[in-house]
Order: sequence, then structure tokens, then C-alpha cells
Amino acid sequence: MAPHMTTEWNADAYHRVSDPQFTWGMVVLARVIFAGDETVIDAGCGSGRVSAELAARVPRGRVIGLDRSRQMASAARETARRHAAANLHVVVADLSAFPVAQRADLVFSTATFHWILDHDALFAEIHHALAPGGRLVAQCGGAGNLARIHARAHAMMQSREWSAHFASWREPWEFASAETTTARLRRAGFGHIQAWLEPAPTAFVDGHAFATFTATVVLRPHLACLPTDAMRAQFVGELTEQFAADDPPFVLDYVRLNISATRAPTVVR
Repeated sequence: MAPHMTTEWNADAYHRVSDPQFTWGMVVLARVIFAGDETVIDAGCGSGRVSAELAARVPRGRVIGLDRSRQMASAARETARRHAAANLHVVVADLSAFPVAQRADLVFSTATFHWILDHDALFAEIHHALAPGGRLVAQCGGAGNLARIHARAHAMMQSREWSAHFASWREPWEFASAETTTARLRRAGFGHIQAWLEPAPTAFVDGHAFATFTATVVLRPHLACLPTDAMRAQFVGELTEQFAADDPPFVLDYVRLNISATRAPTVVR
């Protein structure tokens, strides 16, 4: 991982720029049929925009939002307050160790799992958190996600100007294929597994919007390696100029990995 990277995010900035993530989250949310009394875990709740939507769908249940970033958790609590979502509870927690065991009816997640390198361990934790018959419905970055900007950033990182700052670099994401994900879910004990990739190219109106978004989200690990604000602005600026020359300009080639699986119900003999 980037040597200076922390678990913290700029939650205010993320909340402002995360329309693509919110839109994807709402599409995934539309796939779920609710009874209204479920216990739901939002795994990687971020600033709580989708969490509040989840809470509205379970008025007789509750949503537990998990995020390892204290700033994100604080922002999610504020989102819950603004939406009067009294059934949304936010906990600072790492998804490598779920603080819930065998009682969630649904684990829901969008735009998070690709930040976790060990998906075998992740799916084992989710399986343990679900009640028998519980569901996992999720979406994250999949194989090929953001290939263009990562390739261009990598080329810059290897240049004479930048290489010294990235000597300890390790990629902090896991963009898995549908086939690999299916096998991992099966090993964790899930059934009724569906996993598929979906291209989601995302365009920005101008260079400023592109630079603001990529600095906050996509390039966050890269910028954590750079020691000054001026260098971070230069790195983002050089990449923004490259994307300005594309036709069409300022497009990120997102690829989403969709996941649906079920923990087997308890068999009564």
C-alpha cells in the first residue's frame, strides 16, 4: 500500500463529489425487496447517503453502518440526523472483523470491497455476520476497473520526476473477476451465487470536476505518497491534462462487479 496512506478520508469532500457512487448504490438498492423489519449492515457506509436510503426501506428494522474511517462515520451520523433516520446506527469498524455475528438479514455494500485486499477473509466475515438465510448484495470495482487512469498514473510514478516518492508503492485495491469472486463466495459457504461485471463509464463536465473527483477518490492512495500540496496538485494536474486530450475528454472507465449470494438457512431435522 502507499506508505503514508491512512484509513481516513476527507468525508466532506467525498460527500460532495460522490454522485457516481450514490447513483450506483441506488441501482443496486433497487434489486433488493424488503419486508421492512430487517437488520441490515451497510458495509463501508461512507458518508451515509445510501445508508439513509436503506434505513427508509426498513422502518421497523435497523441499519448498522460500518466504516473504518472516523471522518466518514461522523459524516454518516450527520447524514442520519438530517434524514431523521433514527434506525441508522454507525460504527467505526474494519470489515476484516465484523462486530456482528449471525444476526444480519442483509449485508449491503457498494464502492467498498475493492479497497480490501483479502476477499476470502472478507466473505468469511460476512458469512459469519449473516443470519441463516441472510443475503449479501454488493457492488464494487471489478476486473479492468479504472484501467486507463491507473496505467497513466503508473507511467508517471516510474518517471524520473516522481519515482522516488513511489519506491514503496503497492496497489491498495483488489479488482476481481466474476469467476474469481464466485469461487471465493463458494469457499466461504455461500449459495445462490451470482457475480457479473458491468461497464460504467463516467464522464465529468470539465477538468475542474474531473480533478476534484479523482483527487478525492481515485488518486487518494497516490497523493498520500507525496509530501506537499503543491506536488499533489501537480500530479493531479498532469493527469487531468492527459484526460483533456481524450475524445471524449474526462471519462473514467469504471467497471462494476455485482455480487448476490445467500447464507444457507438452518436445516431443521
